[in-house]
Amino acid sequence: MTTGEELTRSVDVDAEIEKAMSGLGLLAAGANVIMQLGRPAVGYGVYESKVETGRLDRHPVKRTRTTLTYLSVASLATDEEKKKYRHAVNGAHKHVRSDENSPVEYNAFDPELQLWVAACLYRGFEDVYKILYGNPDRATHEAIYQRSATLGTTLQMRREMWPADRDAFEVYWNDNLEKISIDETIRAHLYGIASASFTHRVLHPVVGPFNRFVTTGFLPQTFRDEMRLPWSATRQRNFDRSMRVVARVNRYTPKIVRMFPYNFCLWDFRRRIAQGIALV
Repeated sequence: MTTGEELTRSVDVDAEIEKAMSGLGLLAAGANVIMQLGRPAVGYGVYESKVETGRLDRHPVKRTRTTLTYLSVASLATDEEKKKYRHAVNGAHKHVRSDENSPVEYNAFDPELQLWVAACLYRGFEDVYKILYGNPDRATHEAIYQRSATLGTTLQMRREMWPADRDAFEVYWNDNLEKISIDETIRAHLYGIASASFTHRVLHPVVGPFNRFVTTGFLPQTFRDEMRLPWSATRQRNFDRSMRVVARVNRYTPKIVRMFPYNFCLWDFRRRIAQGIALV
Protein backbone atom coordinates (compact mmCIF):
# COMPACT_ATOMS: atom_id res chain seq x y z
CA MET A 1 0.00 0.00 0.00
CA THR A 2 1.23 3.52 -0.80
CA THR A 3 1.95 5.51 2.35
CA GLY A 4 1.07 9.18 2.77
CA GLU A 5 4.77 10.08 2.66
CA GLU A 6 5.33 8.14 -0.59
CA LEU A 7 2.19 9.60 -2.12
CA THR A 8 3.16 13.22 -1.44
CA ARG A 9 6.91 13.00 -2.03
CA SER A 10 6.84 14.63 -5.48
CA VAL A 11 4.51 17.49 -4.50
CA ASP A 12 5.88 21.02 -4.02
CA VAL A 13 3.98 21.45 -0.75
CA ASP A 14 5.18 25.00 -0.11
CA ALA A 15 3.79 26.15 -3.44
CA GLU A 16 0.45 24.45 -2.83
CA ILE A 17 0.13 25.92 0.68
CA GLU A 18 0.88 29.36 -0.73
CA LYS A 19 -1.94 28.87 -3.23
CA ALA A 20 -4.38 28.20 -0.39
CA MET A 21 -3.17 31.32 1.42
CA SER A 22 -4.80 33.78 -0.93
CA GLY A 23 -6.12 36.98 0.57
CA LEU A 24 -9.37 36.40 -1.30
CA GLY A 25 -9.80 33.32 0.85
CA LEU A 26 -10.54 35.60 3.78
CA LEU A 27 -14.09 35.66 2.44
CA ALA A 28 -14.38 32.32 4.26
CA ALA A 29 -13.08 33.68 7.57
CA GLY A 30 -16.47 34.27 9.18
CA ALA A 31 -17.59 30.74 8.39
CA ASN A 32 -14.39 29.36 9.89
CA VAL A 33 -14.93 31.24 13.13
CA ILE A 34 -18.45 29.83 13.35
CA MET A 35 -17.19 26.29 12.75
CA GLN A 36 -14.56 26.61 15.47
CA LEU A 37 -16.95 28.13 18.00
CA GLY A 38 -19.63 25.58 17.15
CA ARG A 39 -18.07 23.36 19.81
CA PRO A 40 -19.49 24.76 23.08
CA ALA A 41 -16.16 24.61 24.91
CA VAL A 42 -14.49 26.67 22.16
CA GLY A 43 -17.46 29.00 21.81
CA TYR A 44 -17.60 29.89 25.49
CA GLY A 45 -13.83 29.96 25.75
CA VAL A 46 -13.82 32.80 23.23
CA TYR A 47 -17.02 34.46 24.41
CA GLU A 48 -15.97 34.57 28.06
CA SER A 49 -12.28 35.20 27.39
CA LYS A 50 -10.64 37.54 29.88
CA VAL A 51 -8.16 38.56 27.18
CA GLU A 52 -10.03 41.70 26.15
CA THR A 53 -7.89 42.46 23.10
CA GLY A 54 -8.62 38.98 21.75
CA ARG A 55 -12.28 39.79 21.16
CA LEU A 56 -13.02 40.09 17.42
CA ASP A 57 -16.24 42.00 18.09
CA ARG A 58 -14.42 44.62 20.20
CA HIS A 59 -10.94 44.71 18.69
CA PRO A 60 -11.36 43.49 15.09
CA VAL A 61 -8.05 44.83 13.76
CA LYS A 62 -5.85 43.41 16.53
CA ARG A 63 -7.69 40.10 16.66
CA THR A 64 -7.50 39.72 12.87
CA ARG A 65 -3.77 40.51 12.87
CA THR A 66 -3.12 37.94 15.59
CA THR A 67 -5.10 35.23 13.81
CA LEU A 68 -3.59 35.88 10.38
CA THR A 69 -0.11 35.96 11.88
CA TYR A 70 -0.76 32.61 13.52
CA LEU A 71 -1.89 31.11 10.20
CA SER A 72 1.13 32.57 8.42
CA VAL A 73 3.59 31.34 11.03
CA ALA A 74 2.01 27.89 11.37
CA SER A 75 1.99 27.41 7.59
CA LEU A 76 5.10 29.17 6.32
CA ALA A 77 7.56 29.94 9.13
CA THR A 78 10.55 27.96 10.40
CA ASP A 79 10.31 25.58 13.35
CA GLU A 80 12.16 28.06 15.57
CA GLU A 81 9.76 30.85 14.60
CA LYS A 82 6.82 28.58 15.38
CA LYS A 83 8.23 28.01 18.87
CA LYS A 84 8.47 31.77 19.46
CA TYR A 85 4.89 32.34 18.44
CA ARG A 86 3.67 29.37 20.47
CA HIS A 87 5.28 30.91 23.54
CA ALA A 88 3.63 34.28 22.83
CA VAL A 89 0.18 32.78 22.26
CA ASN A 90 0.51 30.66 25.40
CA GLY A 91 0.89 33.86 27.38
CA ALA A 92 -2.59 34.90 26.28
CA HIS A 93 -4.16 31.44 26.41
CA LYS A 94 -3.23 30.89 30.07
CA HIS A 95 -6.06 33.27 30.97
CA VAL A 96 -8.65 31.37 28.92
CA ARG A 97 -10.18 28.78 31.24
CA SER A 98 -13.63 28.24 32.65
CA ASP A 99 -14.64 29.15 36.19
CA GLU A 100 -17.52 28.23 38.50
CA ASN A 101 -19.87 30.54 36.57
CA SER A 102 -19.14 29.13 33.10
CA PRO A 103 -21.93 27.04 31.52
CA VAL A 104 -19.37 24.61 30.07
CA GLU A 105 -15.85 23.55 31.05
CA TYR A 106 -13.02 24.74 28.83
CA ASN A 107 -9.30 25.36 28.82
CA ALA A 108 -7.38 26.93 25.93
CA PHE A 109 -4.54 24.44 26.53
CA ASP A 110 -6.81 21.43 25.93
CA PRO A 111 -5.17 19.61 22.99
CA GLU A 112 -8.48 18.04 21.94
CA LEU A 113 -10.02 21.47 21.49
CA GLN A 114 -6.92 22.65 19.68
CA LEU A 115 -7.27 19.66 17.35
CA TRP A 116 -10.82 20.77 16.56
CA VAL A 117 -9.72 24.36 15.88
CA ALA A 118 -6.87 23.12 13.66
CA ALA A 119 -9.30 20.85 11.81
CA CYS A 120 -11.58 23.83 11.11
CA LEU A 121 -8.65 25.92 9.89
CA TYR A 122 -7.55 23.10 7.59
CA ARG A 123 -11.09 22.65 6.30
CA GLY A 124 -11.16 26.37 5.53
CA PHE A 125 -7.90 26.17 3.57
CA GLU A 126 -9.22 23.16 1.69
CA ASP A 127 -12.48 24.90 0.77
CA VAL A 128 -10.63 27.99 -0.42
CA TYR A 129 -8.20 25.92 -2.49
CA LYS A 130 -11.03 24.06 -4.22
CA ILE A 131 -12.92 27.24 -5.03
CA LEU A 132 -9.84 29.03 -6.38
CA TYR A 133 -8.13 26.13 -8.19
CA GLY A 134 -10.57 23.23 -8.38
CA ASN A 135 -10.16 19.81 -6.80
CA PRO A 136 -6.47 18.87 -6.38
CA ASP A 137 -5.15 15.47 -7.41
CA ARG A 138 -4.83 12.84 -4.68
CA ALA A 139 -1.14 13.46 -3.98
CA THR A 140 -1.58 17.25 -3.73
CA HIS A 141 -4.66 16.85 -1.55
CA GLU A 142 -2.80 14.58 0.84
CA ALA A 143 0.31 16.78 0.87
CA ILE A 144 -1.68 19.88 1.86
CA TYR A 145 -3.44 17.85 4.53
CA GLN A 146 -0.24 16.46 6.06
CA ARG A 147 1.42 19.89 6.17
CA SER A 148 -1.68 21.36 7.81
CA ALA A 149 -0.95 19.44 11.01
CA THR A 150 1.18 22.45 11.94
CA LEU A 151 -2.06 24.40 12.42
CA GLY A 152 -2.37 22.44 15.65
CA THR A 153 1.21 21.50 16.53
CA THR A 154 2.21 25.17 16.58
CA LEU A 155 0.24 25.11 19.84
CA GLN A 156 -0.19 22.09 22.17
CA MET A 157 -1.73 19.56 19.80
CA ARG A 158 0.53 16.53 19.51
CA ARG A 159 1.38 15.44 15.97
CA GLU A 160 0.04 11.93 16.55
CA MET A 161 -3.39 13.42 17.31
CA TRP A 162 -3.73 14.63 13.72
CA PRO A 163 -5.70 11.96 11.81
CA ALA A 164 -3.30 9.76 9.86
CA ASP A 165 -4.47 10.74 6.37
CA ARG A 166 -7.19 12.68 4.59
CA ASP A 167 -9.61 9.75 4.71
CA ALA A 168 -9.12 9.44 8.47
CA PHE A 169 -9.70 13.17 8.78
CA GLU A 170 -13.09 12.83 7.10
CA VAL A 171 -14.10 10.23 9.67
CA TYR A 172 -12.91 12.52 12.49
CA TRP A 173 -14.78 15.48 10.98
CA ASN A 174 -18.08 13.67 10.57
CA ASP A 175 -17.87 12.17 14.05
CA ASN A 176 -17.25 15.60 15.57
CA LEU A 177 -20.15 17.24 13.77
CA GLU A 178 -22.28 15.47 16.38
CA LYS A 179 -20.63 17.64 19.04
CA ILE A 180 -21.74 20.89 17.40
CA SER A 181 -24.24 22.80 19.52
CA ILE A 182 -24.77 26.56 19.37
CA ASP A 183 -27.02 28.06 22.03
CA GLU A 184 -28.71 31.47 21.99
CA THR A 185 -25.79 33.27 23.64
CA ILE A 186 -23.12 32.02 21.25
CA ARG A 187 -25.50 32.26 18.27
CA ALA A 188 -26.06 35.98 18.92
CA HIS A 189 -22.30 36.49 19.23
CA LEU A 190 -21.60 34.60 16.00
CA TYR A 191 -24.44 36.28 14.12
CA GLY A 192 -22.75 39.59 14.84
CA ILE A 193 -19.54 38.23 13.34
CA ALA A 194 -21.35 36.80 10.31
CA SER A 195 -23.03 40.19 9.81
CA ALA A 196 -19.73 42.08 10.28
CA SER A 197 -21.32 44.16 13.02
CA PHE A 198 -17.85 45.42 14.00
CA THR A 199 -17.55 47.45 10.77
CA HIS A 200 -18.21 51.18 10.69
CA ARG A 201 -21.90 52.06 10.80
CA VAL A 202 -21.61 53.83 7.42
CA LEU A 203 -20.37 50.63 5.74
CA HIS A 204 -22.49 48.16 7.64
CA PRO A 205 -25.68 48.36 5.51
CA VAL A 206 -23.66 47.03 2.55
CA VAL A 207 -20.91 44.99 4.20
CA GLY A 208 -23.23 43.27 6.68
CA PRO A 209 -25.61 41.50 4.27
CA PHE A 210 -22.78 40.61 1.86
CA ASN A 211 -20.61 39.13 4.61
CA ARG A 212 -23.56 37.17 6.00
CA PHE A 213 -24.32 35.77 2.51
CA VAL A 214 -20.71 34.71 1.86
CA THR A 215 -20.30 33.33 5.37
CA THR A 216 -23.45 31.23 5.03
CA GLY A 217 -22.28 30.00 1.65
CA PHE A 218 -19.04 28.66 3.08
CA LEU A 219 -20.75 26.93 6.02
CA PRO A 220 -21.57 23.20 5.96
CA GLN A 221 -25.30 22.63 6.41
CA THR A 222 -24.90 21.43 10.01
CA PHE A 223 -23.63 24.86 11.01
CA ARG A 224 -26.24 26.72 8.98
CA ASP A 225 -28.90 24.80 10.85
CA GLU A 226 -27.35 25.54 14.25
CA MET A 227 -27.03 29.22 13.33
CA ARG A 228 -30.55 29.27 11.84
CA LEU A 229 -29.19 30.89 8.70
CA PRO A 230 -31.52 30.35 5.73
CA TRP A 231 -30.16 28.95 2.48
CA SER A 232 -31.71 27.86 -0.82
CA ALA A 233 -30.86 26.51 -4.25
CA THR A 234 -31.06 30.05 -5.65
CA ARG A 235 -28.64 31.38 -3.05
CA GLN A 236 -26.30 28.47 -3.75
CA ARG A 237 -26.29 29.31 -7.47
CA ASN A 238 -25.56 32.96 -6.69
CA PHE A 239 -22.79 31.93 -4.31
CA ASP A 240 -21.24 29.61 -6.92
CA ARG A 241 -21.33 32.36 -9.55
CA SER A 242 -19.71 34.80 -7.14
CA MET A 243 -16.94 32.35 -6.30
CA ARG A 244 -16.21 31.78 -10.00
CA VAL A 245 -15.60 35.51 -10.31
CA VAL A 246 -13.34 35.41 -7.25
CA ALA A 247 -11.37 32.52 -8.78
CA ARG A 248 -10.86 34.45 -12.04
CA VAL A 249 -9.63 37.52 -10.17
CA ASN A 250 -7.27 35.35 -8.14
CA ARG A 251 -5.89 33.67 -11.26
CA TYR A 252 -4.65 36.96 -12.73
CA THR A 253 -3.43 38.53 -9.51
CA PRO A 254 0.38 38.70 -9.00
CA LYS A 255 1.57 36.40 -6.22
CA ILE A 256 2.80 39.20 -3.95
CA VAL A 257 -0.64 40.81 -4.09
CA ARG A 258 -2.54 37.53 -4.00
CA MET A 259 -0.88 36.44 -0.75
CA PHE A 260 -1.59 39.70 1.06
CA PRO A 261 -2.15 40.02 4.02
CA TYR A 262 -0.48 36.70 4.94
CA ASN A 263 2.89 37.72 3.51
CA PHE A 264 2.68 41.07 5.29
CA CYS A 265 1.79 39.39 8.60
CA LEU A 266 4.79 37.04 8.32
CA TRP A 267 7.06 40.00 7.52
CA ASP A 268 5.63 41.96 10.46
CA PHE A 269 6.09 38.95 12.75
CA ARG A 270 9.77 38.73 11.82
CA ARG A 271 10.14 42.50 12.24
CA ARG A 272 8.68 42.26 15.73
CA ILE A 273 11.12 39.52 16.68
CA ALA A 274 14.06 41.58 15.37
CA GLN A 275 12.94 44.69 17.25
CA GLY A 276 11.87 42.97 20.45
CA ILE A 277 8.21 43.99 20.06
CA ALA A 278 5.42 41.89 21.59
CA LEU A 279 4.23 39.23 19.14
CA VAL A 280 0.63 39.05 20.38
